Amino acid sequence: MISSPGSPFVWLRYCLQCCIRCSRWLSVLLWWLSWPLFAGNLSSEILHKVELEYGQPGLQRVARWEQLIWDIRYLATEQQLKEVNDFFNTLRFRTDQDHWQQADYWATPVETLASNGGDCEDFAIAKYFTLRQLGVPARNMRITYVKALKINEPHMVLTYYPKRGEPLVLDILVSELLPASRRTDLLPVYSFNADGLWQSKNRNEESLLGSADEIAMWRNLKQRLGMDTL
Repeated sequence: MISSPGSPFVWLRYCLQCCIRCSRWLSVLLWWLSWPLFAGNLSSEILHKVELEYGQPGLQRVARWEQLIWDIRYLATEQQLKEVNDFFNTLRFRTDQDHWQQADYWATPVETLASNGGDCEDFAIAKYFTLRQLGVPARNMRITYVKALKINEPHMVLTYYPKRGEPLVLDILVSELLPASRRTDLLPVYSFNADGLWQSKNRNEESLLGSADEIAMWRNLKQRLGMDTL
């Protein structure tokens, strides 16, 4: 991971924590100060709840996320892709049933980080939102549902479409960023982003189905994030 002196928000939060170890409202305030990029999408009630549920380890993981965004904000896009992919791939893989006691649940990036884990959907979603925050246009990315042929299971990845060249796949099964043509172990099924929902006919052909809002899980996720457009 790239090292740097760190953002002033993270520095301030840790200095204050070292000097003043007191009530819960202060820790919530300190966390809010380290969220210049995401605080507008999260209420103080949510921050308070996460602090209560996940404690300092959860707060530290979120702080490292903010630090990552600060550190790589001026890097070339492909390097940002690598850093973001590597960052989230260090979290634990946990099934929704084990993690959330639900058959299927799409976690927000904060939930994934604070709880220190998620499944392939959660990681793809977290990578998408992080790169959006770094300025990568939604039109250049798709959250892609595939069949992972080697394990014979449904799977989800994030696909990046550069202006020139092949799409790149951000995945937890293979950590290296590879062109889609080299990921013959993945069979595309459908993909979506803020602009639409596509069904794959084969590896090189697809058709537009409509809006991503047709996916109930996506609508639910957006509502929990408090965002109408992504």
